[in-house]
Amino acid sequence: MSSRIFQNVAEQLTQASQNIISVMDIEGNIIASGDTSRIGDRETEAIAAIAAAPEAPVTYAGKTFFALKGWNPSYGFAVLVDGDDAAADAVCRMSQVSLNFTKDYYEEKHDKGTFVKNIITDNILPGDIYIRAKELHFQTELPRAVLLIRQRGRADVAVVELLQSMFNDPGQDFVISVNETDIALVRQVSPETTGEELTKLARTIEDRLKTELFARTTIGIGTVSEHLRELADSYKEAQVAIEVGKVFDTEKTIINYENLGIGRLIYQLPTTLCEIFLSEVFKKSSIDSLDQETLFTINMFFENSLNVSETSRKLFVHRNTLVYRLEKIKKLTGLDLREFDDAIIFKVALMVKKYLASRENRML
Repeated sequence: MSSRIFQNVAEQLTQASQNIISVMDIEGNIIASGDTSRIGDRETEAIAAIAAAPEAPVTYAGKTFFALKGWNPSYGFAVLVDGDDAAADAVCRMSQVSLNFTKDYYEEKHDKGTFVKNIITDNILPGDIYIRAKELHFQTELPRAVLLIRQRGRADVAVVELLQSMFNDPGQDFVISVNETDIALVRQVSPETTGEELTKLARTIEDRLKTELFARTTIGIGTVSEHLRELADSYKEAQVAIEVGKVFDTEKTIINYENLGIGRLIYQLPTTLCEIFLSEVFKKSSIDSLDQETLFTINMFFENSLNVSETSRKLFVHRNTLVYRLEKIKKLTGLDLREFDDAIIFKVALMVKKYLASRENRML
């Protein structure tokens, strides 16, 4: 257990009681104190006295000690205060109650966090989810969203700490370090929460991390799960959102699974099927025969909803020039992009080509 868990409480108790409150571990090391100069000091001689009577305060060398709940030969903490009179005894008892509450809160939060991590990573059997949830008094049927924050470049452990400070509600928020670069945020939301609201939340996270830690991230957003057992699906969707975004939306840093469109379908297709599709679509000549200017014209035509006049205006070319280019594309590919069905086929083909290229780059 981190000493930071006890430090704030020790400082507050010290201010309230006018007596220095400290916390020591099982080896006698002071790990938290209202007087920070004492952190690192050792009280090893008192360990035997504490172990002999862990259920009540004990005095040793002018100080009063009281073990926190769970003290045993291999793990435990104790509170200590200066003095061995009745006043010190009362302060020690009061401090032990407060620190026990802090310890219980942390351990419950930790247990629930581990439980949620096991769910999203498929490390628990579906039937055990209900049993463990009941043991932890964890509500199963609440809407929750999963956001996956992936650090780009060098990973910084401070990112986890900042996220934990941003989302610190013990019953609603869980910040889970999945691996060196990935952090999952599991957050309770309202039933009316929209994808736009989750994207706004992701934008807030991205801005804070960038401003305070100069951290560059990509954030994937899964769909809202209505039940605890659906969290794993939401987490996988957030993963897919990031991976599909790397292929089809390379400039985006926040990708919502709900907005992936046809890209998420293409991403799940076998490469052999994709190659067959391209060979059937481009029977006359390969898609690679199209130069960059032609591909730019095609993409601009798609962006402007197949509107010839608007596209020619955006390209700063005469309308007839664009028509000529479209006719040239028709001769090369057999597809008339002014026809909706042909345009759909071509658009999908471009996405399939991009997907295959990303797979090849990944294998290099």
